[in-house]
Amino acid sequence: MENVIFDRIRKEIKENDIVLFMKGTAAYPQCGFSAVVVQVLTHLGLPFRDINVLEDNDIREGIKEFTDWPTIPQLYVKGEFVGGSDIVREMYQTGELQELLADKGLLNAA
Repeated sequence: MENVIFDRIRKEIKENDIVLFMKGTAAYPQCGFSAVVVQVLTHLGLPFRDINVLEDNDIREGIKEFTDWPTIPQLYVKGEFVGGSDIVREMYQTGELQELLADKGLLNAA
């Protein structure tokens, strides 16, 4: 069971440059923390794959084990785990997130 879920997670983060495992969808976030990350990515004008963990309990629990990170949302950029809401917001405010995205070729350097 676990391997199947991990394989699904790996497939998503491999096939999409930016993946956000979140509660709800980008259009309708269902928690404030997920909404913060959606706002940051939207503000940066970046397309991303949103995966609603509320629709799939296996993914909801699996992503926590996969990353060894207890909370949702979880942001991945080019297969690399970036963090959750607080980390993403902080990185955005300091410019670190934009730098990471530029290094990965996803955002034009300012």
